Amino acid sequence: MTGSTTPVSLAELERRAAHGRDGDDRGREALIVCDRLVRIFTADGVEVQALQGLDLLVEAGELTAIVGASGSGKSTLLNILAGLDTPSAGAAAVAGFDLVAMDAASRLRYRREVVGFVWQQASRNLLPYLTAAQNVALPMRLAGDRVPRRERAERVGELLDLLGVGHCRDRLPERMSGGEQQRAAIAVALANAPALLLADEPTGELDSRTAEEILTAMRTVNERLGTTVLIVTHDAAVASAVRRTVAIRDGRTSSEVLRRASVDEHGDEVVEAQEYVTVDRAGRLQLPAEFTEKLAIRDRARVALQPDHITVHRDDSHDT
Repeated sequence: MTGSTTPVSLAELERRAAHGRDGDDRGREALIVCDRLVRIFTADGVEVQALQGLDLLVEAGELTAIVGASGSGKSTLLNILAGLDTPSAGAAAVAGFDLVAMDAASRLRYRREVVGFVWQQASRNLLPYLTAAQNVALPMRLAGDRVPRRERAERVGELLDLLGVGHCRDRLPERMSGGEQQRAAIAVALANAPALLLADEPTGELDSRTAEEILTAMRTVNERLGTTVLIVTHDAAVASAVRRTVAIRDGRTSSEVLRRASVDEHGDEVVEAQEYVTVDRAGRLQLPAEFTEKLAIRDRARVALQPDHITVHRDDSHDT
């Protein structure tokens, strides 16, 4: 098993988030904190480690994409953050909720009030016998007084209008297009004003034009409502259109791409992207697979400390 399995208190988790990985200010307002997260599944007597000591900080108000190959652990991470699964070891917290230690009542409250979830399949997001408006109103009814009854109809209309599907208010899902269904599903996920919106491949079943509409809707939610948005996606267009993309490989965060918009000498907006490898609390980092493959780095590598950087070389000792 990778990393420490000693439980970490919520107070300690919040302290680490407040100080960041290196003692700087990064993570001071972290909404999501994952610390050496491990998830082990057992199938037919065989243990599979879906997460192997994953560290992740996501600050409040971020719009972030999570990418990775099938089996990398990204969907497992999303299920843990959604309160649908629990870690085998390590620690995770969202908006002050300890996802490891929550009891059943706290977990139910968390899923109703703190986090919203959008599935890839529209049939999982909307009840087919309810209109769009009724689907959005249902989570408010289930959450009791979180949204006062007299304000619910107004909030339903505001959310549907915000997401560009106000015209679908009285339509059943079968009378809506795939894009309209997904935008209505986002409204459902936002009904109780969650701090975090999770989306699992929200554009996976849509054409490129409709996928762009869904991405625009996610940006609108992030910018207008201030909701933190985390998207799991295979769609390169989605991953490249957000400010931060986190790649997961072999159950750990392996690299990040940060994008920054600037204005060039002609007054045109230019988006600059910089890729980073992530370093966990034990000092481990994963080199990009395309780098190691190109240089034939396999079992081990030689490293050397330079005044302002580290060099990594292929181990050629077996050739001598």
